Amino acid sequence: MSSSDLTMFRGAPGMERAREIIEHMGQQQIPTSPANYEIWTTHIAGVKPDLSREIQARLERGEAFTDETNEELFERFFANTRLSIQMLETSETIARELDDTVSNLRGAGGEAGSYAKVLQSAAERFEGGVDSDEFRSVVQHLAVTTHEMVAHHLKLAEQIDATTRQVQELQKALQSVKVEALTDGLTGLANRRMFEDTLRRRVADASVDKSDLCVVMFDIDHFRRLNEAWGHSLGDQVLRYIAAVLRAHAQGDVLAVRFGGEEFVLIMPRTNLYLAEALAARVSKAIKSKRLSLKSTGDVIGEVTVSVGLARFRDGEAAEDLVARAEACVRGAKAGGRDRMATDAQMDRQSAA
Repeated sequence: MSSSDLTMFRGAPGMERAREIIEHMGQQQIPTSPANYEIWTTHIAGVKPDLSREIQARLERGEAFTDETNEELFERFFANTRLSIQMLETSETIARELDDTVSNLRGAGGEAGSYAKVLQSAAERFEGGVDSDEFRSVVQHLAVTTHEMVAHHLKLAEQIDATTRQVQELQKALQSVKVEALTDGLTGLANRRMFEDTLRRRVADASVDKSDLCVVMFDIDHFRRLNEAWGHSLGDQVLRYIAAVLRAHAQGDVLAVRFGGEEFVLIMPRTNLYLAEALAARVSKAIKSKRLSLKSTGDVIGEVTVSVGLARFRDGEAAEDLVARAEACVRGAKAGGRDRMATDAQMDRQSAA
């Protein structure tokens, strides 16, 4: 879940949502294991529509959520999810505490009703007139009952506070897992998975809004030769350097991605071809401006250049087609001698000539 999705688990509304999850699981007699808790948390949050549709369809058919069913759902919809140890431990704890809290909250309704009856009975006895002994007896009974009620609610308040802290810890764990799953370990940029998810959303937005969307792909020139001549340590240094330049230029809602190997991408929503081309040129110039050297020996490697492909979204096309055109533009830039940019508009003109 994204950070915006996690806001639904904060504060009092978060506690209510967490109780709702446990309630749903209890109704279906589902054990509160980490995997099951994640399935139903994701369903209630609505962040995986396919999962929610599947669960709703099973509910409408009256199917039981057996261990086999839950395992099947987890395998289908969370096969690529990497749960940290912290998340496993926290989810088990919060599931237990929420279950206890829900039970106590249900009990609190009964406690409050009983206490109200005690007060009503005392009021009726006072209205009817009582002697001194009976007065002391009624007051003593009220005092005992009131102390019990206060103690019960203090205990419940402490339990709710403890569960709130667990929810907050779970939020942190979920965020940590999400960041780990969607970022490239070497460069810290968004990874291929985040690229695909983001591009699908951007394509959908551009289709609805009729707005501009550009994808710019950068491929490091002669990267294999660099690795062979200087080793993978230098190759990693170059990749981190390119990532730093892209990060510095990816302002606003522009997303910088390590697409794979020596390929990087910028997703640029609401950006026309002219502006995207200008930014891509600045990035290429910035990359080329620094002469790199090997940290361990000080040997000068020289400048690093990139071949750039730029494609603008065409109304009605799929995200995969937009990426394919950007890749074709990169190939065109390499065929043209590398250290240059090719746009889909240029490629179209060449094809028509």
